[in-house]
Amino acid sequence: MTTIGIVREFHSEEGWGVIDGDDVPGGCWVHFSVIETPGHRALTAGEVVSFKAEPVRQGGHPHRAVRVWRGTGGPPGTAVPTSVAYRSELILTVDPTPGP
Repeated sequence: MTTIGIVREFHSEEGWGVIDGDDVPGGCWVHFSVIETPGHRALTAGEVVSFKAEPVRQGGHPHRAVRVWRGTGGPPGTAVPTSVAYRSELILTVDPTPGP
């Protein structure tokens, strides 16, 4: 289940923080490695995020985040393509190994 929450605190230099949300009473511990964003993975206190958590005690909190992304929409990469004409293709060609 996805929960909407507010970042209570985030320690960029240490790579961890706490998110508050209705489904995670007592707070949810978050590590930078589960933040789904390009570039530097950090959060800001007061920022609205969506997340998935598990009931595992971590850092003195009763929940631990397993996925976090900014905003209230779906996770990154879940957008539905707007055109059925889009197509992508990759062709790899390997040169034969030269003989002795």
